Amino acid sequence: MTTVAAYAAPSAKAPLERTTIERRAVGEFDVLIDIKFAGICHSDIHQAQEGWGEAIFPMVPGHEIAGVVAEVGSGVTKFAVGDRVGVGCMVDSCRECDNCKAGLEQYCTGGGMIGTYNALDKNGEPTYGGYSQQIVVDENYTVRIPDGLSLDVAAPLLCAGITTYSPLKHWGAGPGKKVAILGMGGLGHMGVKIAHALGAEVTVLSQSLRKQEDGLKLGADHYYATSDPKTFEELAGTFDLIVSTVSAPLDFGAYLSLLKTDGALVNVGAPEEPISLNLFSVIGNRKTLAGSMIGGIAETQEMLDFCAGHGFGAEIELIAASEINEAYERVLASDVRYRFVIDTATI
Repeated sequence: MTTVAAYAAPSAKAPLERTTIERRAVGEFDVLIDIKFAGICHSDIHQAQEGWGEAIFPMVPGHEIAGVVAEVGSGVTKFAVGDRVGVGCMVDSCRECDNCKAGLEQYCTGGGMIGTYNALDKNGEPTYGGYSQQIVVDENYTVRIPDGLSLDVAAPLLCAGITTYSPLKHWGAGPGKKVAILGMGGLGHMGVKIAHALGAEVTVLSQSLRKQEDGLKLGADHYYATSDPKTFEELAGTFDLIVSTVSAPLDFGAYLSLLKTDGALVNVGAPEEPISLNLFSVIGNRKTLAGSMIGGIAETQEMLDFCAGHGFGAEIELIAASEINEAYERVLASDVRYRFVIDTATI
């Protein structure tokens, strides 16, 4: 066991504070990672405030982790000391169910994936995330960060990147396809970059035109304000795919009206409140309302290689650990362009 410094929420809705936590000893197939940077995801706030239900406290959030391997177990074959690595939203799964065997560990049916934080590991011990100095992770749930990506802009790719990459790939975003990214935040800005790099015609649907210049610079072809009713008239029946990154309840009927026949509206944002839906919104023109959650380990590695190959990471604002609580408030106020990343040397 090793004691390391971390920032934790002691209870639901409480400010995060500096503390110490125990990390397990490095096992045969484990890697010890010196964490260099950790992204702040809106999911961290949902969970630290118990917005998605009962949680485990004290909680060390953080599932956008980039760092350097400091030690490896005797059986590790994939990594060596000094390698640049990342850890995303999960640190284990059953490894035996059909989904795990198919590289869809995030949809593990053998007990569910084990989250990087706010979960219990196979020994019944709570997991602690990336707002800390070090983490011990099985090599099979660790990914390699390509040399073309600096660690600070790579960290948010471990959630924001894969969360948008996976549905864009699954639903066939590419040349000849019209794709809309709903929401221009931490996830949305990565959705724009990735959809553009895949060759799709990209439209941003945002509440206002405040970030229009940014959206166009990041690769959007068009930008519309959803607060303007004319947007829904002008864009009716336009899109093959809409990826919604919004974590607040929406008028899904209105957004489904923007799809072509056989179009899909895929949710990666997870509102805390339930939604209502008139099913005629999907029955007409054979539309699909779907969801997607992160990606498997192999697909996460594919995404990192894709982003490095196209020369981009996340757009970030680097902060000290002492600024985490302020950053949470700013995320809730949509006052970040586009991802806060903690310099963990400041912990």
